[in-house]
Amino acid sequence: MSSVLRILIPGLFAAALLAPAARAQALERPLTLQEAVRLALERYPEVLVAREQQGELEGRIQEVRAGAFPQLSVEGFGLRLRDPSFLNSSSFDKVPPEFRDALSVQSSNLFEVGVSLKQPLYTAGKVRTAIRLAEEGVREKEAALEMTRQRVAFRVFQTFHDVLLAQENLDLVRETTEQRRRHLEMARNRYAQGVATRIDVLRSEVNLSNLDPERIRAENQVRLATAALANLIMIGMDVPIRVEGKLERRPWSPGPLSELEAHALEVRPDLVVARRQLDEARLLLSLARAENKLSVDLESRFGYSVRNPENIMRYDFARWNLTVNFRLPFYDSGRKAGLVTQAIARVRVAEHNLAQLENAVRLEIKTAHSDLLSADESFSAAGLNIVQAQKVLVMMQANYQYGAATTLDVVDSQTALTLARNSQISAAYGYEVAKAGLRLAAGMPILGEEERP
Repeated sequence: MSSVLRILIPGLFAAALLAPAARAQALERPLTLQEAVRLALERYPEVLVAREQQGELEGRIQEVRAGAFPQLSVEGFGLRLRDPSFLNSSSFDKVPPEFRDALSVQSSNLFEVGVSLKQPLYTAGKVRTAIRLAEEGVREKEAALEMTRQRVAFRVFQTFHDVLLAQENLDLVRETTEQRRRHLEMARNRYAQGVATRIDVLRSEVNLSNLDPERIRAENQVRLATAALANLIMIGMDVPIRVEGKLERRPWSPGPLSELEAHALEVRPDLVVARRQLDEARLLLSLARAENKLSVDLESRFGYSVRNPENIMRYDFARWNLTVNFRLPFYDSGRKAGLVTQAIARVRVAEHNLAQLENAVRLEIKTAHSDLLSADESFSAAGLNIVQAQKVLVMMQANYQYGAATTLDVVDSQTALTLARNSQISAAYGYEVAKAGLRLAAGMPILGEEERP
């Protein structure tokens, strides 16, 4: 129940925003597991967010790469001013009076328009390293997207099988109900013939009524599991879903444990993410070490500076400059040393995280492999129990018909058969989920023919 609720709660609001056409489409035919996975990978917000984050970093690459190329801009301004600065000069009183009287402060205009160019010439590898850092970030997000896709596919697989399990349990309750109803008719017939007591009839009626709560719980489990599946494939909670398939054990040979571990350590997306993060930390260390190195850039500007706008584009009023700047930090009070220390610490943290994740992956694979073997053995044992329980039930029903068994004997045998069948259903569910869990742990597709949007 708790796993169903954990899947049901996220995305409830987003499911309400789905287009009506998609809702109607869900009613056309029963939903297969492959179709459910495809819809979830197309619509589920967690996948969409990971995809958008990848697009964001692709834009970051374009932004960083632009730093290595020329930056061209058009600039200009218009100014009107009145400046009496020369009247306030300390030597203005020494100017001859006749010259002073001829001077007057007038308002004037100034217009400038031009084109400026900036181009880095040498950055000690900073721009190149920054581009590589952004590219590593994109590759990390690609791996993170694949990791999200695999986890969502596993959740759809598990939830789809939750629906199948709930339906199988409901069918089992209904079948048991039918068995007890037939036994009640037999008890009533025997009572009418005078070969059974009223107590047998009452016990049969009570045993039949006791299944009503079980049926209600089973129906509720079907509704909850269906709602959880609807949430994952992003359709309305009020849209009825009919799933196609049957809960059955499909044997799969996972191969040697060592091969599974080797495959997982090579291709698992979360390990790829951790390795990319380690590469990014090393690139950040390179950037920190290049902080106090020489940098050279070029700046140039060409334009016109005029008082009268009519003189714009006349070369007599042209104004240009060409500047080469260099910067070589000499002393920064330990700033670079601090940046390098931080970067080295990030590298070590990334190395430790990668080692820890590799160990966790090995443990996860061993656990999933053990769960698969355990579920397989449980399924086989449950199958043997069903055969024995069926034989006992047939014998008890025959004995009751001839008065050699009681209603309690028949009900006990029915209950034993129900428990055996329920154990087999649960074992089949456990096997399929454990198989999907092992494939997820090993970095394999959850479905053999998983559809990708």
